[in-house]
Amino acid sequence: MLLSIIIPAFNEASLITRCLDSISESLTANQQSAFSAEVIVVDNNSTDNTAGLARQSGAKVVFEPVNQIGRARNAGASAAQGDWLLFVDADSLLNPGMIAAILTMIESNEYVGCGSVMQMPESPWWGKVILKVWTCVSITCRWASGALVVCRADAFRAVGGFNQDLYAADEIDLSRLLKKWGRQRNLKFTILRQYPLITSARKLKLYSGREIASQLFQVLLSPRKALQNKNKLPIWYDGRR
Repeated sequence: MLLSIIIPAFNEASLITRCLDSISESLTANQQSAFSAEVIVVDNNSTDNTAGLARQSGAKVVFEPVNQIGRARNAGASAAQGDWLLFVDADSLLNPGMIAAILTMIESNEYVGCGSVMQMPESPWWGKVILKVWTCVSITCRWASGALVVCRADAFRAVGGFNQDLYAADEIDLSRLLKKWGRQRNLKFTILRQYPLITSARKLKLYSGREIASQLFQVLLSPRKALQNKNKLPIWYDGRR
């Protein structure tokens, strides 16, 4: 079984090596004769040395010129050869326990895919509240966060991948499609809880609580208009790092 690990990356020179090191350590701890992995970094039109650092770490690098998260993920999937796809954000860290849990899920032949709960070290208090609320929603609705999505490659391609009409929340749309595809084949979609994904709280530091609340309010007030308009999603696309 080949697992393709895909990392969309826009100007992630400060974090990409750390992410790739966590992947390498997690894979080394889970070496099996029947399991192998490839690592693909999608350079989403970066202006820094993201691509060069990724190559130095041994990752395959593909280029996606249009700056859009879903498009970058789809570009990585198009270059992938794996039976399963694992999408992880460049500001996140995998861990050996999580990879072991993912492999157990795959080997059970009972699942179409999964997401994971998350931890955000050094979050402000209000960030911890937001994460707790999201965790409850994610587990209840079985919606993966964009920081980590794992799925069968055939299912991913059958449902059309990430929706490129959306500039955010495309992972929720994909979760919904994968659950539907899986139900038709008696396969489940789950959220892993035992080994949380460690992800950066940088957005909670780079943006004020008022800015984040305003962004969330716009999305909740008019989700279709907001999620399909890059200009209405500055927290995702203004390039602040």
